Amino acid sequence: MSLDKALADAVAKVPECLAAGYVDMSTGMLLGVKTVDSHPQEILDMVSAATADLFQGPNVVAIEEHFKSARGQKADDVHFFQEIIVFSENLIHVFLRTKAYPDHVIAFISRKNANIGMVLTKARMAVDPITDKV
Repeated sequence: MSLDKALADAVAKVPECLAAGYVDMSTGMLLGVKTVDSHPQEILDMVSAATADLFQGPNVVAIEEHFKSARGQKADDVHFFQEIIVFSENLIHVFLRTKAYPDHVIAFISRKNANIGMVLTKARMAVDPITDKV
């Protein structure tokens, strides 16, 4: 199964899911995407850049460095922000950092009327099958 197929399977399983994307934050590239509607490439590129900003923006990095220092941790690969949920007017955006590849994030976008608990549970369940294809 390919990454595209794994994303398509996840979109089918996450409640009210409209899109899923796989972002490599080290390169800023959207490695895979599945949407129920077509979107211009520039919009998809902006989603990739915004995802990297959420997890690796200067303030987030500063917070993580502070926590590392306070806890006596030195590892550069330690990240405290693993999941971010954003509620917009009509959508739920779930961003999950993968355990297998800490610089990779999977984004799921669902309609706001979806049950947030089920969206988060099903999105979490989809992470390993998706990362197995990378």
